[in-house]
Amino acid sequence: MPLYILWIVIAYLIGSVPVGIILAKIKGADPRNVGSGNIGATNVMRAAGKTLGILTLIGDMLKGLIPTTLALYSKQPAFVIAAIGFAAFIGHLFPLFLKFKGGKGVATAAGVYLAVSPLAILINVVIFILVLLKWRYVSLGSLVGTGLMPLALLTLKKPHEYIFLSLVVGILIFIKHKDNIRRLFDEKESKISS
Repeated sequence: MPLYILWIVIAYLIGSVPVGIILAKIKGADPRNVGSGNIGATNVMRAAGKTLGILTLIGDMLKGLIPTTLALYSKQPAFVIAAIGFAAFIGHLFPLFLKFKGGKGVATAAGVYLAVSPLAILINVVIFILVLLKWRYVSLGSLVGTGLMPLALLTLKKPHEYIFLSLVVGILIFIKHKDNIRRLFDEKESKISS
């Protein structure tokens, strides 16, 4: 069995770690019982406060960043790096430890992109912040950034494997946000406070 298969499995298991649930337990909370029921940073913030929400964001990003960075520094080919990043992302969406019911994957995907193209993620963070400041919807900022990531990677002349990864990840993120998209169109989506 090729060694990279083991790496992919390990990346999936890292992605499966439910950071938000673990951290929310510090305050005796469970993000699955609050707001959207999502295990990501925004909902952890609702359930357990701003500090644990920020720590969840960092933890979820690290789940994508660490395995992808290790693959990069071990000189793996682009398709292996993309596969390892995707495995971590899929672990967050469909975690083994939560009966395959996970989060929406934006932060974990951002961690993967931070490894393969820090400039692309910087561009998208700026876009996310501008959208957030203008409309105050976290979901809208996430979706706009997700939709523009393939274009950013293409413009920066990154390997085709990374661009393809961003397209597949983007489709899955949009599917995971289908309820948010519906609420945005109905003008019922929750805004963050100023």
